[in-house]
Amino acid sequence: MKAMPHAQNEVSPPMTDQMPQFDDRPILLVADDEEGSRASVRLVLKDLYNVLLVDNGRDAIELAKKHHISAAILDIRMGAMSGIDVLNGLKSVDPTIEVIMLTAYETLETARQALRLGACDYLTKPFEIPTLRQAVGTAMERHGVARAMRETNSLLTELQRDIEQQKFQQEVAESKSEIYSHVIHDINGPLTVISGFIESINQKLTDAKSLEGEKLDQLKDRLSRITRQVTNCVQMSRRYLGFLRASRSEEATAVSANEILADLKNLLWDHNAVSKHELTVEPFSEDVLVEADGTELIQILLNLTINACHASSKDGSSIAVRGRLHPEPVDIRAWTDRPGSRFINPEAFANKPPVVVFEISDHGSGIPPKILPRLFEPYVTATSPGRGTGLGLSIVRRLVEHAHGGIGVQTEAGKGTTFSVCLQARAGGG
Repeated sequence: MKAMPHAQNEVSPPMTDQMPQFDDRPILLVADDEEGSRASVRLVLKDLYNVLLVDNGRDAIELAKKHHISAAILDIRMGAMSGIDVLNGLKSVDPTIEVIMLTAYETLETARQALRLGACDYLTKPFEIPTLRQAVGTAMERHGVARAMRETNSLLTELQRDIEQQKFQQEVAESKSEIYSHVIHDINGPLTVISGFIESINQKLTDAKSLEGEKLDQLKDRLSRITRQVTNCVQMSRRYLGFLRASRSEEATAVSANEILADLKNLLWDHNAVSKHELTVEPFSEDVLVEADGTELIQILLNLTINACHASSKDGSSIAVRGRLHPEPVDIRAWTDRPGSRFINPEAFANKPPVVVFEISDHGSGIPPKILPRLFEPYVTATSPGRGTGLGLSIVRRLVEHAHGGIGVQTEAGKGTTFSVCLQARAGGG
């Protein structure tokens, strides 16, 4: 910006839309109802700073809202608005503004009050020029340091948010990758069976001159088994490709609750966290459609079930996953009005009947009371150190909120914990 003549930079005009322009030097605001005092400060400091002069506190605060003020000199006594009030006002606009109090009446209590409220110094009238220059110079240096620290903290906060978001996305990607690797594993099983049957059939066809009687029956049996295995592969492939397409297009989906529970059991049958425990997956008595993305629903149930296994330190502990259909709205007071309980996402939870509830229960040590309020925050965990990343439950929360569902938690020391995932069911579906 082109430097303006000093005379235009020293005194603020009346408070209008026409605001003064400044060069790149720091801005010093002087608020004093004595014209002689204002003129003295301007005369001493005009060669070092852009100087704004006002005769009342209200205008001083308004100027601070419109300009990047580095430091201010305030008279303690200014008519309707005291210097202490102006000090508070300036700090509320920008905490990094450094303030020097100026008074003709040196009282220890007033000085203490000003310093308590954030003033960096105070001077008495008449002031000595070297003392004034030094006080303002120190204030400008403090402002520069405070401004730099504030910007650094802002950058660090933004960086921390970016890191957390990247870790969250990585965890989601790894979870989906694990799901699809298990799906491929499940498809490979039937394909291996198919391959074996086909090899057997080819051998029999090569060796046999004719097919009849027992040989023909065996061939028909193998062909029937091949058909069933191929059907299973096609169904699994279509189901998960359908989940993936729906997730990408964000179209409304509904998935079979019992298919999801069956897939959950298959995905966990050889999982390290589950191998030392007794896992029971109890399907719905009658299948029901859940208004949710299939892959996200499996992620929710996987994370909660593995979390339950981690919470159960004793080998052979029972982990149960159950599905329940509620023809009426769920009474969330069962969680909000009881000790050791909480409910996540009550504001956005649709809770329109019918409602599907997936319950995941363990017989672990329970969740400590100091952890329970923060349980679904990133990097907060109630399990032993070294188990998991601390992101599992935060992912569960986001996915459940995305489905407009809710999560109830009920825990008791020494008896275990139950997570209840509440989601919308499709009326008349099943």
